[in-house]
Amino acid sequence: MSIPTMTIAPATGAPTPGGQALGHGASIAHGVYTARLHTSLDTVMPLWLRCQAEGVCTAHQSYAWVEGIAKRLMPEGAELLVVEVTDAGTGEPKMLMPLMRSSRFGHRVIEWLSCGVCDYSAPLLADRSPWTRQAAEAAWAAIRSVLPPADRIHVTGIPREIHGVGNPLAMLASAADSSLITSGLVLEGDPETLIKRHGRPSFVKTFNKDWRRLERHGSVDLVEANTPALVELIFGALVEMRLRRFRQLGRFDLLAQPAVVDFYRNAALQGLADGSVRVFGLRAGEDWVAGQYTLARQGTLHALLIGIDQDVVVNASPGLAIIGRLMEWALRQGFVYFDLSVGSQPYKEQFGAESSVLAKIDETLTPLGKGVAAVAALRERAELFVRSNPRLFKAGQGLVRGLRRLKN
Repeated sequence: MSIPTMTIAPATGAPTPGGQALGHGASIAHGVYTARLHTSLDTVMPLWLRCQAEGVCTAHQSYAWVEGIAKRLMPEGAELLVVEVTDAGTGEPKMLMPLMRSSRFGHRVIEWLSCGVCDYSAPLLADRSPWTRQAAEAAWAAIRSVLPPADRIHVTGIPREIHGVGNPLAMLASAADSSLITSGLVLEGDPETLIKRHGRPSFVKTFNKDWRRLERHGSVDLVEANTPALVELIFGALVEMRLRRFRQLGRFDLLAQPAVVDFYRNAALQGLADGSVRVFGLRAGEDWVAGQYTLARQGTLHALLIGIDQDVVVNASPGLAIIGRLMEWALRQGFVYFDLSVGSQPYKEQFGAESSVLAKIDETLTPLGKGVAAVAALRERAELFVRSNPRLFKAGQGLVRGLRRLKN
């Protein structure tokens, strides 16, 4: 798909039911991209499901997951913006871009349709055809031409690839490295030796020692929530463990919001039908010591939420135990990749996971948007400085814990 030149033409065409169609959103030599703006998932659902089934789609952009976000988590006053991009020459769909526009502190921002529950921002691609930088820029120009006015376009968590296909968003000139890192482990070989083969020797020794400590408390079982009753039981235990742990650490967690808990619970119950959402619990004796919430798609198991209880078995790490056993379980089930999600926690490297930097897009469209972006960049640099200084980070955590105790 070589596109040597690009000419943006004025937007034309009358609105159509469910969206705004443009006759010439972005014109390029040897072809034209047409963009249509949808403000309802209903109008785009058939194409969404087609891209999901036949094209390239992450677990975080599956229709059921995004529908839950739109119904349960979008802030009041926010607007759904799903842009459909097609090749006007053939009429064939090329991608869907799920976005939203909201107002924050007096400025309007267009961002990914995530609301804090999507690790990755990636368009749904209609097929696995490779994208070039020129094509990505042309498609983005078409998308921009149908978006409503805003002060800023801010998209984070952009992976470089989507299941082996280059992500057009990451190819844009406006895309830059972010401070976010994602990690994962390729699953291959004998499940029984997976941890030993990939983990650092000292870590493997500690992992096995922790498992023996758990076994002294009673039989240790990895339990998959494969019924609605088990989903309610294990997910409830996960939420309780996680919130208690975060209170102890003086940290805020999205699960402190009832709407977010309802979103994850509903997604887990809905995902029972096709296995797209799976919840696991690690039980030692009669006690739940860890819980893990995962998404499954195209050979990848994504580890999202984890809850642990370190008070049941002293000097053991139930979080590492459930992740290690889940890796082995995933390999037995035919998964080829275990996604450890976003974050640079040391344990991920100890498992032998490989990391990559996620991209971001921050386009400022007005002077107000530029000011907001500048403040956000300053805050991000300050957070990185604090986190890179262990003493300062620990002192900051202590201060936050103290303030939250006073508030409570």
